[in-house]
Amino acid sequence: MIFMPLWQRLLVVAAIVGALVLAAPNLFYDRVERANDARAQIAAGITSPELEAEAALWPAWLPSGLVNLGLDLRGGAHLLAEVQVEDVYESRMDALWPEVRDALAAERETVGFVTREQIVPTELSVRISEPSGVPRAVEIVRGLARPVPTLTGGGAPDIEVTADGTLLTVRLSEAERAATDDRTVRQALEIIRRRIDEVGTREPTIVRQGADRILVQVPGVGSAQEVKDLIGTTAQLTFHPVIQRTTDPAADPGPGGMLVPALDEPGVFYALDRTPVVTGEQLVDAQPSFDQNGRPAVNFRFNPQGARAFGEYTAQNIGEPFAIVLDNEVISAPVIQSAIPGGSGIITGNFTVESSTDLAVLLRAGALPAGLTFLEERTVGPELGQDSIEAGRTAALIGLAVVVAYIIASYGLFGVMASAALAINITLLVAALSVIGATLTLPGLAGIVLTIGMAVDANVLVFERIREELRRGAGPARAIDLGYQKAMSAIVDANITTLITAGVLFFLGAGPVRGFAVTLGLGIVTSVFTALFVTRLMVSVWFNSRRPKTVVV
Repeated sequence: MIFMPLWQRLLVVAAIVGALVLAAPNLFYDRVERANDARAQIAAGITSPELEAEAALWPAWLPSGLVNLGLDLRGGAHLLAEVQVEDVYESRMDALWPEVRDALAAERETVGFVTREQIVPTELSVRISEPSGVPRAVEIVRGLARPVPTLTGGGAPDIEVTADGTLLTVRLSEAERAATDDRTVRQALEIIRRRIDEVGTREPTIVRQGADRILVQVPGVGSAQEVKDLIGTTAQLTFHPVIQRTTDPAADPGPGGMLVPALDEPGVFYALDRTPVVTGEQLVDAQPSFDQNGRPAVNFRFNPQGARAFGEYTAQNIGEPFAIVLDNEVISAPVIQSAIPGGSGIITGNFTVESSTDLAVLLRAGALPAGLTFLEERTVGPELGQDSIEAGRTAALIGLAVVVAYIIASYGLFGVMASAALAINITLLVAALSVIGATLTLPGLAGIVLTIGMAVDANVLVFERIREELRRGAGPARAIDLGYQKAMSAIVDANITTLITAGVLFFLGAGPVRGFAVTLGLGIVTSVFTALFVTRLMVSVWFNSRRPKTVVV
């Protein structure tokens, strides 16, 4: 009699039943997906009879996890963007100018008058009026340098200062440029991820490629332009003092100023102080709302540092205009009526409900630190994705049919049991992918097809060991027990090496390679489980009920 402990039998049955329940939602993919989307919107506070009806398409008490389909299976957008890291150099120089100006002004007797000249945007050019004060001026500005953080502590200074006559040129050092480039791309990557996650897209792929490029793949969207509209806006929000309002596009804003067009007033320009009072980086929240006249607007709130600066400036400049600038366009220039000490305010303009909501999303996600240039963009149509699914399904069915035919022809009844275990193996694999929310791509489908071929390897080892024991004269029950016992070490050793390979692919690979590694790794685990426990349970039930005198394997 083949012995298999009761707890093992119960565990195997529970695993099979659980896998069937967890994998079942994938048989009703569209219905479950629509119900999940509706429930997510309801949980976010959006409700309507239509959403309630969508949420009811799938019972809430049933599992609703799905295997997410990747870009190549359901269609979507593929974008490759290059981060314009040089933009950050210019903003760094603009931010450094007040500090340089104040430090030099403190020793005006030595360096004379200090003015800024616009020569190279990525450099800060400062002219002093006293030639004899150049060495001292260089010393003062160099004293403002900070060490570039490294793994071993402070490193080289972050700025370099040179002098040509009375003109001082300040630029970022090579070490600081490298560190700034890395930070900029990392920040852009995170902000793109936040923006895409805000609108509820399914399982986007957002990864860094090379030094300054970001790959974005978003399944399920209609076109690449939709994604570009969402992530391509820098949404750099700043608040500037207004010098003057003019209709002259060639007006001189003066030293330290900049000329910015008005968004909703064609032909109108604002001369603004280049240094902002507060920026969007100090925002902690932004929500769509309505102004006192019922028109769409955006409420915002600053962090303590921004609230303090905002409150102090508004208290000192009551009656003066204050420009709100979004991506180098003045969207509003209200007159300060009173001090605003709480750090909260409202952005008004020619908004629609949709545009105010989009702006709030962009501001909450944060400003992109630099502009993006889209080097590659393409849209994968849903029809192509469906063709990929059909091709993958056909390959899996053909592979399954060939494997089943071979195993039954080779091992008879035991081959039938192995084929049934193979179906359970695929169910276990789909259930595992659903639970972890994995994204299935074409390479992932290839991993599943490979798993079908590999799944019978362990059974072949077991059945061949049983044949050997029968040839040695062992009885049927003894041969089966010894076959499973002696094959276990070989099965584990053979699959451990493949599992290690899958792990290396997962941790060192990216995108589709990781998808292949996930399905391959999970397939190995489920294959070993079905070979050592599921088929053994089937053989045990059959043998103990029939008590055959001989066994043909």
